[in-house]
Amino acid sequence: MKKKLILPVALSTVMLAGSIPVSSVFAQTADTKVTNSVQAFKAWNEKANVPLFVKERFSEKYSSSNSSEALNYLKKNEGKTGINNPDKNLKVKSVQKDKLGMTHVRFNQAVNGVSVEGSEVVVHFNKNNEVVSVNGRVNQTIADDAVDTAVSLSSESALKTALSSVSAPEELTYEPTAELVVLPFEGKNYTTYKVNVNFMGDEPGNWFVFVDAKTGEVIDKYNGLMHADEMTTQKGAGKGVHGEHRELHITQVKEPNAGTKFALADYSHENLGGIVTYDAKNDNTSSNDTLYVGNSAAFIGDYDRALVDAHYNSEKVYEYYLNEHGRNSLDGEGMAIISKVHYGNNYNNASWNGRWMTYGDGDGVFMTSLSAGLDVAAHEMTHGVITHSANLVYRNQSGALNESFADVFGALVDDSDWEMGEDIMAPAAKADGVTVLRSLSNPNSVVVSNEQRRAYSTNGGFYPDHMDEFYHMPTSVDGGGVHVNSSITNHAAYLIGQEIGREKLGQIYYRALTVYLTPNSDFSDARQAIVQSAIDIYGEGSAEVAAANSGFDAVGID
Repeated sequence: MKKKLILPVALSTVMLAGSIPVSSVFAQTADTKVTNSVQAFKAWNEKANVPLFVKERFSEKYSSSNSSEALNYLKKNEGKTGINNPDKNLKVKSVQKDKLGMTHVRFNQAVNGVSVEGSEVVVHFNKNNEVVSVNGRVNQTIADDAVDTAVSLSSESALKTALSSVSAPEELTYEPTAELVVLPFEGKNYTTYKVNVNFMGDEPGNWFVFVDAKTGEVIDKYNGLMHADEMTTQKGAGKGVHGEHRELHITQVKEPNAGTKFALADYSHENLGGIVTYDAKNDNTSSNDTLYVGNSAAFIGDYDRALVDAHYNSEKVYEYYLNEHGRNSLDGEGMAIISKVHYGNNYNNASWNGRWMTYGDGDGVFMTSLSAGLDVAAHEMTHGVITHSANLVYRNQSGALNESFADVFGALVDDSDWEMGEDIMAPAAKADGVTVLRSLSNPNSVVVSNEQRRAYSTNGGFYPDHMDEFYHMPTSVDGGGVHVNSSITNHAAYLIGQEIGREKLGQIYYRALTVYLTPNSDFSDARQAIVQSAIDIYGEGSAEVAAANSGFDAVGID
């Protein structure tokens, strides 16, 4: 056996499809007769998937820790690494510096500039620009056996073949991608299109399909979707936007050729499709969003913080609806709870799009990361509950009710106060006296931020707390006042809550939302629904019914 095959391996071993077990590949078989065909296949695999780990104790110091110097090291040390002609057969994939000051230069093995699937080499520099180790996997058959990388099939044709091969539905989660790669498979090296197809539905998939770039034949395919029964959810930890320690449920995953990593994916809750947090990558699209994965169970980097808060807060809101109202997720039937974080650039907003929550990072002047607010997460997730219950139309009074119920449950989940957005306001905004987005306890204390909306004010441009201050707006402005007029019914909820407490308020409002309200309900309908819900739960003539009536009387809703 070649000595280099028994050196420590940094990346987890992922055998090629169709190969014999690892123990057979790397173990001596002096006492066992092996057929010629297996012997031949064994020899091919030893050359096609050679693990590499070179540890340097005293290495030459380079002028810097970059890809050029990493290549210089590899060219000088071909005999030590076994990588022939690295400047020809490797291309840079990434250069990353970690918190310890080390720099890691990652290369793809390549043929004529086409990456070899699964073959990567990483050169590691210490903070003194010295190479301290090299690891990865190389395909040594590439050097001996030239691969024809010419193509005769278009990427569009490869895509059609891939979609058909996995029975993909018409609606995809995002646009599929096709990348030209060299695929080592069952004794041969193929030039293929690696097509990624992602879709939801009864049998969701994140398929990787390898289509021969000459013949159009599907050479290999696999479903990279991380099913709950294929992953182990465990405890993890993270640091939130404001530095809070967060205990998290995360999932251990094994990515091809990358070893064990950890994803912000929680599958610990029975009959729930999961609580999953994606990185939206600040690019204003959903096609590039990916499940957020870290190298350890501790998510403590600066970029992690907004993702950590979204993941943590999603679970808190889920637990509120489950424990307080027996509701299993936003649809009541265990749908996956999906958050997409780092959306857009300087984006001062968060949203529910009918399928998932999206959080911007704020502009740093008016807002910080919106996922930092537990009340914001509860607000957006409640929009999901509304979608799957009353489905209040998002305009005029029904839209204001939609916003109001989201605010009310935001304040019930984040029960430290009766304000919305106190944890997402940036220092500059606070310095100007803007400390919250809306206030249920004192709506008039908050100025309506949008000048166009203020033009319809009857109270000097503040959020209204009574129907006398109702903003009569066209639907072209704030949907007819869905945000500004929500503060009237918000204040009614606050007054009711002051009389009967948050828990009872939540029970009454949840019943009204899920039992009585309909898409076009207005403020008067809401009063009737809430009073009737109080009667249902606590009885005619109860203190709770009296409080409900009194709260709506106080804000002028008959």
